[in-house]
Amino acid sequence: MRQVLAKPVSAAGHARAVVAEHGITVLTRQWSRPHRDPQHSHPKGCRMSDRTPADRFLDAAIDLLHRVRDEEAGSIAAAGTLLADTVADGGRLFAFGAGHSSLAAQDVVYRAGGLALMNLLAVPGAVGVDVTPATLGSALERVDGLATAVLGSSPLRAGDALVIISLSGRNALPVEMAMRARALGVRVIGVTSVAYATETTSRHSSGTFLKDHCDVVLDSKIAVGDAELTLDSVPAPFAPASTVVTSALLQAVVATAAATLAERGIEPPLLRSGNVDGGHEWNARIFEQYGDRIFYRH
Repeated sequence: MRQVLAKPVSAAGHARAVVAEHGITVLTRQWSRPHRDPQHSHPKGCRMSDRTPADRFLDAAIDLLHRVRDEEAGSIAAAGTLLADTVADGGRLFAFGAGHSSLAAQDVVYRAGGLALMNLLAVPGAVGVDVTPATLGSALERVDGLATAVLGSSPLRAGDALVIISLSGRNALPVEMAMRARALGVRVIGVTSVAYATETTSRHSSGTFLKDHCDVVLDSKIAVGDAELTLDSVPAPFAPASTVVTSALLQAVVATAAATLAERGIEPPLLRSGNVDGGHEWNARIFEQYGDRIFYRH
């Protein structure tokens, strides 16, 4: 399968096409505004000095979301279609992220409104800040051979799909995982900031990045360093937005997959909240129907 990279698409045109194609009801309010740099600009009539750090961060996150909506529409559609194809063909879905990238992976696993077939591929010690010292997780990302060992003991097989999330995409673990997974016949969706490939060097022996070993690449547009704000009185940039943007990208992919399955006449294997009446009964039916493709219940 050829690699799919984002191509600029009209957001309004893409939204109309999706709504028309899938019959989705979307509640929106009509508004527009020009793209602006959240570091140096401000809404009309508002002085820069009046804007709080919270204002500036939220504006930065919103601007990034606008960018991925407009510029990654083609890749979102391709990734959603890849997941739908995998489900329809009897495959299983997995998501992996190390460190804080794991937060976005966890967000699509066992999630109300999400695909029940999405399983977390966890690497002990590298999932997040649940180990002591927390720096151990960062060190494990740079260990050659770890991804091969993890995949060798995992249930992944040819025909499955694996979402690999790595902001920098430069460390040995995500690069090796993508390479090894594709060699096994697993289709790979990479979620990363492509900017790192031009502004940093790879830490994998091949000299390549995650983006170089994926069937579909989703570019989060996050700047190198993952910090949106600066102040003269603060010596380092601060306020990261990668989790907000990456989680939104993945939820857009899942939404596309669900709508694509429905269009084909296949009921999407979605979970419902256990806090709504009938939710547990609904989920029990899904678990029974797809039990051989769900691994977080074993």
